[in-house]
Amino acid sequence: MSFMSILESVFIGPLKLIFEVIFEIANRFVNHPGLSIIFLSLIMNILVLPLYRRADAMQEEARDTDLRLSKGVEHIKKTFSGDEKMMIMQAYYRQNNYKPTDALKGSVSLLLEIPFFMAAYQFLSNLKTIEGVSLGPIQDLSAPDGLLVIGGIAINLLPVLMTLINFISSALYLKGFPLKTKIQLYGMAVFFLVFLYKSPAGLVFYWTLNNLFSLVKTIFYKIKNPKKVLSYLLAVIGLGLTVFGVGFYAAPTLKKKVFVIAVGVALLLPLVLSFRKPKETNRPARALPAPSKKLFLVSGLFLTALMGLLIPATFIAASPQEYVDITYFQHPLWYIVSSLCMAIGAFLVWLRVFYWLANDKGKVIFERLLVAFCGIAFVNYMFFGTKLGIISSSLQYENGMDFTLLQQAANLGVLLVVGAALVLCVIKWRKAAIAVISVAAVAFCAMSGLHVVTIKQSVDDISVEQTSKEPNFQLTTNGKNVMVIMMDRAFGGYVPHLMKEDPNLKKQFAGFTYYSNVISFGGSTNFGVPALFGGYEYTPVEMNKRDTELLVTKHNEALKLMPELFEKNGYQVTVSDPPYANYSEIPDLSIFDEYPNMNTFITGARFTDPALKAQVVKNSLRNFFCFSVMKSMPLAAQPTIYNNGNYNQAKSSAKQTYSTQNAQSTSVASGISNGFMACYNVLANLSNITKVTDEEKNTFMIFTNNTSHEPTLLQTPDYVPAMQVDNTAYDAANTDRFTANGKTMKVDDINKMQHYHSNMATFKQLGAWFDDLRKQGVYDNTRIILVADHGRGLDHFDELTHELESGRINTEVYYPLLMVKDFGSTEFTTSDKFMTNADVPTLATEGIIENPVNPFTGKAINSDEKTAHDQYMIISGKWRITENNGKTYLPAFWASVKDNLWDPDNWAMYKDEDVVLKEHAFPKK
Repeated sequence: MSFMSILESVFIGPLKLIFEVIFEIANRFVNHPGLSIIFLSLIMNILVLPLYRRADAMQEEARDTDLRLSKGVEHIKKTFSGDEKMMIMQAYYRQNNYKPTDALKGSVSLLLEIPFFMAAYQFLSNLKTIEGVSLGPIQDLSAPDGLLVIGGIAINLLPVLMTLINFISSALYLKGFPLKTKIQLYGMAVFFLVFLYKSPAGLVFYWTLNNLFSLVKTIFYKIKNPKKVLSYLLAVIGLGLTVFGVGFYAAPTLKKKVFVIAVGVALLLPLVLSFRKPKETNRPARALPAPSKKLFLVSGLFLTALMGLLIPATFIAASPQEYVDITYFQHPLWYIVSSLCMAIGAFLVWLRVFYWLANDKGKVIFERLLVAFCGIAFVNYMFFGTKLGIISSSLQYENGMDFTLLQQAANLGVLLVVGAALVLCVIKWRKAAIAVISVAAVAFCAMSGLHVVTIKQSVDDISVEQTSKEPNFQLTTNGKNVMVIMMDRAFGGYVPHLMKEDPNLKKQFAGFTYYSNVISFGGSTNFGVPALFGGYEYTPVEMNKRDTELLVTKHNEALKLMPELFEKNGYQVTVSDPPYANYSEIPDLSIFDEYPNMNTFITGARFTDPALKAQVVKNSLRNFFCFSVMKSMPLAAQPTIYNNGNYNQAKSSAKQTYSTQNAQSTSVASGISNGFMACYNVLANLSNITKVTDEEKNTFMIFTNNTSHEPTLLQTPDYVPAMQVDNTAYDAANTDRFTANGKTMKVDDINKMQHYHSNMATFKQLGAWFDDLRKQGVYDNTRIILVADHGRGLDHFDELTHELESGRINTEVYYPLLMVKDFGSTEFTTSDKFMTNADVPTLATEGIIENPVNPFTGKAINSDEKTAHDQYMIISGKWRITENNGKTYLPAFWASVKDNLWDPDNWAMYKDEDVVLKEHAFPKK
């Protein structure tokens, strides 16, 4: 971020964000960008009406003051000169309580109009949603209107109409104002005519509506009893909305219908309340205390520290490297800076403007409401909406966001109590409240500072030299090739259904044996990877038994075991994207520095267009503040702000961009997930980075990819990314694809369908790569092991959810993909043999390395332990390497299984880790 972009974020950013959010929410209701512009203008003018009313009042005060002092000023100017004139003028101003800066009051309306215009201009000028959209006689809101054509020359009428309305409004408003003010307003009207003449019709239409609103407002000021007239006008609009909502609005959801009706009823209330007779009372009105600028300031600082610093810093610090793209580096601290700038603009600049323009009574009310919101924001962030599951680096929750009515009601009740209590505290103990809020704001800043240090240290650990290597997978036609391909979170239960839906996959995966009875040793990468790469010595139980060594040391051992073993046996070794190498989110390839002949790479997001990466960064700079606001709001408002992870971001580019996906159903979605594409593009380019030679040598390769880990909806039947996905017809015609081998898989919600799609895309891209390997003559002499570190508990299969005496367990979490193609294999087969992903080292070395031994412990590498006792899985939600990184895994529940994961009688659960360690694990050597 440059200095100018920081200034823009502070002063224009909050306004532009409000424009964008209002437009997007309105567009979801009316589903027409042109009508949404009308709603945007109406709502924005209503929101800033108090601001402009006060500004107009100040302008009138400045005019009256100028008139009152003009004679004295003229006399002084004529009578005196030089320093004497200046001194007498200052004394005259002082006697009349006038400051030279008071002259600015006459230009307040103009000064306010400029940033609002800049925000509207930036938003509507680049809004691609209005491209090609017509509204009445306007054919395209994204282009000049060209409504009048004379002699082949198109004349834009909207700017002319806008200026005409502006002149009429100014003429009514400026009666009695000095010439200087008239010149200002008429000059601005001409400026807007020239400046906006060739602008998009959508922008000019918006500004024309603003001028029309200003004209109506001016007329209201001139009539008697404007409040009563306004209440009648609002009542007419409210009645119309209510009737429309009840009888004509075919809302897609009941919530939207209720919202429209509620707005209509709310607009009726001013008229209804105007007929209420005021209660007669002899009690004098309670005097409000004087405003406290200090209370307002510390409240603004509190919200700035909370939303601008603490919330984004806390989330980034949990896994800093997750927010880094090594091929398009943007330090994640800039996301915090951006959020802080937006918070400063919102709470210390623009709220301060509203506060400054309010009268004393309004300022006191403002202060109390702001203090109440401080408490509400903090309570929401700390105690509500905290169990929403995994969130991606794009700030999208994997399982979406949904709260029950009971949760929303409970949340609202707590917030009302908290807000009321804080207001009472401010009334009784204002000084104490100021002190407490100040301390809290300082504490937030201190905690954020610690998070910033953590983030910087983590990002500084990334080696640019390591991450800059270009991927190069080398295979040979005259030797043996062994590949271990880990597809993160690939679910083993999908395979029969994928093969049934696309029979071509069986041809592409010819020679593979699919294992349908496989378990992993944990439900996340942190727990599942060590055993996968290191074998049975690196299961969670065995890792915990070596309780004098750091987990990271044992994890690195597991990652290096097969590469070192194969290199010692004369294989050329390639390692790509070793998961959590050196317990780093971006793998630290330095753990392989002791093996100079090994090829080590990180594929990352190398195959994504840099322009799209820039857009992803831009989205994050915007969305972190939106995320903070969302986390601070009541639960009832959070889904609307979250907007399926899009945070009400309008489309600002005609080019296909990567951001997040908004899925409306299991068949329909819009947008392309950046997280998915970063991985998918690597699979799509596997043929380009694979180099086949005819050298007489053997090769070994480890490759990890996360495409199956990034759930998304794709366009069927090819399962390819698309900005607009609509599989309605395909899904209706292919419901039988979810029944295979006598088992029916439930795919009855968005998350399940998204996972299925990402796994299908994985298989299709791997299948295409295997076809290319066949063409290049290296498929038959290559052993390929496809494996996952763990599965995912999505409740696809009733048969995999077991009710045990000690609790309920969804064993899909521990059901990873395992498929093996051996040298010369030609048929696709299925095996129900009991397997674990710790069998991978044995499968990789079998028949080609005699009596393989773990180079770090000296123990034989085999699968004898699989049948020696039950297999034990750790059940833990502490999956982050930033928190579960001691010498043993943090305390957790455990489960065990033997022989067959589909049989509930073979499962058991344990709450006591010591029972597992002492009674059910290998004896310590």
